[in-house]
Amino acid sequence: MSLKLIFYTLGNLLICLAGTMLFPLAVAIYYHTRVGEVIRTDLGAFTISLIITLFVGLILRFSFRGHHEELGIREGFAVVAAGWVTVALFGSLPYLLAGIFHIEGRSPWVAFSFSYFESMAGFSTTGATVLTEIEHLSHAMLFWRSFSHWLGGMGIVVLAVAILPLLGVGGMQLFRAEAPGPETDRLTPRIAQTAKLLWGVYLLLSCLETGLLMFGGMSLFDALCHTFGTMATGGFSTKNASVGHYDSVYIDMTISFFMFLAGTNFALHYRVLRGDFKAYFRDTEFKFFCAVIAVSITLISWNTIRFQVDGDIPYDSMWTSLRYATFQVMSIITTTGYGTADFEQWPALSQFILVTLMFYGGCAGSTSGGMKQVRFLLLIKQSGAEIKRLMFPHAVLPIRVNDRVVPPEVMTNVLGFFFFFIGIFAIVTCIMTTLGLDLVSAAGATIATMGNIGPGLGSVGPTDNYAHIHTTGKYVLSFCMLLGRLELYTVLILFSPNFWKR
Repeated sequence: MSLKLIFYTLGNLLICLAGTMLFPLAVAIYYHTRVGEVIRTDLGAFTISLIITLFVGLILRFSFRGHHEELGIREGFAVVAAGWVTVALFGSLPYLLAGIFHIEGRSPWVAFSFSYFESMAGFSTTGATVLTEIEHLSHAMLFWRSFSHWLGGMGIVVLAVAILPLLGVGGMQLFRAEAPGPETDRLTPRIAQTAKLLWGVYLLLSCLETGLLMFGGMSLFDALCHTFGTMATGGFSTKNASVGHYDSVYIDMTISFFMFLAGTNFALHYRVLRGDFKAYFRDTEFKFFCAVIAVSITLISWNTIRFQVDGDIPYDSMWTSLRYATFQVMSIITTTGYGTADFEQWPALSQFILVTLMFYGGCAGSTSGGMKQVRFLLLIKQSGAEIKRLMFPHAVLPIRVNDRVVPPEVMTNVLGFFFFFIGIFAIVTCIMTTLGLDLVSAAGATIATMGNIGPGLGSVGPTDNYAHIHTTGKYVLSFCMLLGRLELYTVLILFSPNFWKR
């Protein structure tokens, strides 16, 4: 494995990241001149962060610039895993330098744990926050939180593959290591062109949602920030009450619709935009995704209007119940994490359905987290085949998706993924209980970070945050966010001794 090539590629990623810091810097200057917002702290934080990130990136690039051999499989996994850790590290500098988490008497290392957690939650599109008061932040910091979502949603490495030709060689290894799902959907023979097409669809949908949210009464700033959180399925909002702050049916439904689009395979969007309007209806995973959503919304709507909690019925009309159930189901199943209601106040069945959806996630090839719909679909088909095999031992029962036979190695990959996901969930939940969380909060925090969702249950519920969690717990959960964003294998492979052997 070529460590020099890895460092060279990481240097290019940091150069890309430094370029993105120009946007919050411009926001800081704009709001200073328009509304007199204090600029000194933000200007200094983003300027210094940009300089440090660019300086380190240039050092790595020029120190190892002679190494242009093709990226192999091992280099691809190493670059993606190390790249996300590095991007989150340098992305935390603005929070740290602005002193957002600085409290007199608190260790700088504690402040760093807060900053790194917030940064990883942004870039991994988890949306878990350690901030207790969001609306007191400056426009530039609010923008950076949400913009980090948007960058991480389609993938910071995929972005680099799209805009840096120097990463074109061996780019498929990076794309495979970062792209979600058991199989990588390649739209064109050239991987850099595929990355550009995916980012083009991503940008188009983002512009459309921003315009529609502004039509509904949001300012351009709020519309942009909520679009970043929606299309990346991240969930950082500019308001303490999240989307519920606006109390608007139009905004709820608009964001719900775009969360649905963000949770769908972007390759399908591309094909529809090219004129293949039946692409959605031919895709088995998409139809399964829609069915899960429809059943979940129906059950929760019925449950929240039919059953009482502490003597009260959550909603007094079917329309109200349907409105909030639709938004919350779309928010959880796509792992966005926006909220318009405190679902911890809902009946037990509704809470159980939402927790189940946290494991499901969206479609492969989307910006959603979770285990992905296609994996559950394959597991269901495999279970059905095993039951049939008991009755017909000699029957040949291939697993098919979209009229294609699923290769055995893909099924093995899915079964292994399921085992690792559940195993890590159990281990991390156990760890979090030793750090002072009750069982419900520990399990909620674990699945909310592994699934890149944000809000969990208990003390990390939809109206709470992660600030109270032990410093060690913040690093553990940050690691869970990374695992969830890179779908386990890309990170776990680094712990295999064989990975490092020549």
